[in-house]
Amino acid sequence: MAKIAVVINTWQEEGNIADAIKSAKKVADEIVVVDTYSSDKTVEIARKHGALVYLHEYLGYVEPVRNFAVSKAKSDWILILDADERISDTLADKIKKEVAKSSADYFTIPRKNIIFGKWIKNSRWWPDYNVRLFKKGHVVWGKTIHAVPETAGVGRDFEVKEDYALIHYHYTSVDQYITRLNRYTNVQAKNLIEGGYKFYWRDLIIKPTNEFLSRYFAGKGYKDGLHGFALATLQAFSEFVTYLKVWQSGKFKEEDLGVARAITQLNTSIKDFNYWKADTLYKETGGIKHAIKRKFKLH
Repeated sequence: MAKIAVVINTWQEEGNIADAIKSAKKVADEIVVVDTYSSDKTVEIARKHGALVYLHEYLGYVEPVRNFAVSKAKSDWILILDADERISDTLADKIKKEVAKSSADYFTIPRKNIIFGKWIKNSRWWPDYNVRLFKKGHVVWGKTIHAVPETAGVGRDFEVKEDYALIHYHYTSVDQYITRLNRYTNVQAKNLIEGGYKFYWRDLIIKPTNEFLSRYFAGKGYKDGLHGFALATLQAFSEFVTYLKVWQSGKFKEEDLGVARAITQLNTSIKDFNYWKADTLYKETGGIKHAIKRKFKLH
């Protein structure tokens, strides 16, 4: 029978790693932890709970380190697990059945993102498919932060069911979000610069606005209540900071915008907002049928 290695990358995860390993044991024949020189007790705890531990230089984000971690596993199948993720009993059963059938070379698994204490079901946070289960040699990660890995062979998706989702205890506080935001935006700004992007002041308005609209309206973040609004705003702020850091890389080059130019761009963004506002209200209130009923009730 094919064996499964659960691979976990860590940095400063002493509060999560024990539960992650306990969760991994539901499916794992071996557990590989690759730590990026944590200064806390992550490595000590991981070894105590039976994981094979390796070290890799700290890069600030995980994608390039995943390939190294996978190379240390000896099993036929790899399951990628983050330290803040957990495997439910129903997902464990599903994973073992799919590996036994071997009907595909890799699988994408949905994630149930718990953010600020709430399962976020909209805002582009669900089903949040990730390639996590695969035959060794069929999935490779690139060097770009949050990049989708390269895959080879036949791929399948687990059904969009809570029972088949990884439970992801994502951001637990605003402080944690801001700390990660600072780290991630450093990498994202660097990638933009290395990719040839040239700073354009309008992007300080366009990019954050588009991010908010895509999360809150197109992604129906409004259905997640205050959580949806807060997350859409934070994601927009992350975009704003990323492009500010690109500007910073150019030594804060001065540019005289003139109030008219700034207002013109802001008005364009306001038009976009008004479009999505009207579109969403139309759809959520039942469109023309609702308008007609309301008209007759008023008269």
